[in-house]
Amino acid sequence: MNRTNSALRFRPMSEPREIIVRAPAKLNLALSVGAPGADRMHPIASWMVTTDFADDLHLRRLDEGRDSLYAIIWAPDAPRTSLIDWPIQTDLAVRAHLELERHVGRKLPLRMKLEKRIPVGGGLGGGSSNAAAMLRGVNELFELGLDAATLAEIARGLGSDVPFLVRGGSAIVEGLGERLEHHEQLPDVHAVLVFPAIACPTGPVYGKFDTLRPDAALQTHRVRALAAMDSLTHDAPFNDLAAAAIAAAPALEDEIAEVQEAAARTVHVSGSGSTLFVLCAGRLEADLIAELVHSRAGLPAVAVTVRGH
Repeated sequence: MNRTNSALRFRPMSEPREIIVRAPAKLNLALSVGAPGADRMHPIASWMVTTDFADDLHLRRLDEGRDSLYAIIWAPDAPRTSLIDWPIQTDLAVRAHLELERHVGRKLPLRMKLEKRIPVGGGLGGGSSNAAAMLRGVNELFELGLDAATLAEIARGLGSDVPFLVRGGSAIVEGLGERLEHHEQLPDVHAVLVFPAIACPTGPVYGKFDTLRPDAALQTHRVRALAAMDSLTHDAPFNDLAAAAIAAAPALEDEIAEVQEAAARTVHVSGSGSTLFVLCAGRLEADLIAELVHSRAGLPAVAVTVRGH
């Protein structure tokens, strides 16, 4: 089994109780955001894809009666690290485990080690992907037999990106993340992810969005038209939150200009930021541009390819 491409990588038969689950970063290749409803939630229409840049979730099944153990660390090759200072019970992967226990009505004791590469608060859905990986991994490890629809239903209570990330790949995502239209064929998309040392908290970004575009309307047709294209030019993606992210973190504008000068391509904001991305013609070009961005703009950058689980 290919170690890189597999979502669930099993240990040898001498250790059958441990698996590693890949938790891929997601990109919003198109993101349209509407004005908030009465519940203050913003509806979206988005073309989301998963990439081969991922966290690794190590899970080991423990004997019945044992307490579960959780640990979160940065992988040695993580491009941009930050303090892991949140209470463990609030981590989305841990919450996903607890939700599965509630769903099946019994304890599912395990040891978790989450090796992170996806920056915290970077607009790549890292926490949501960790939660989705936990749902998939525990379902496999404990042979729960839950189908994809059930996992997606559990995922809805954990965050708007989690249902998409349960399956990953490529999909049109609408509403509050609950309406999914998965694509059977993955787009041939290569990109460079760039990681500024700037925080773009989601709440303030949406607050700026409401100020900048109080009457925002969804452009679902534009999202679908982009997803239907045979190939994407480097300037094709769009993101309604980009201007709001810059308004919330003005230093991001300078970073975008530096990356654009180094890459000679349009630079896009991923989700609510602060991660930036540039589309490339192929993986070789992506590798070269990642090196250019790192050397000329002084920012961590990695080449990625769209990939499913």
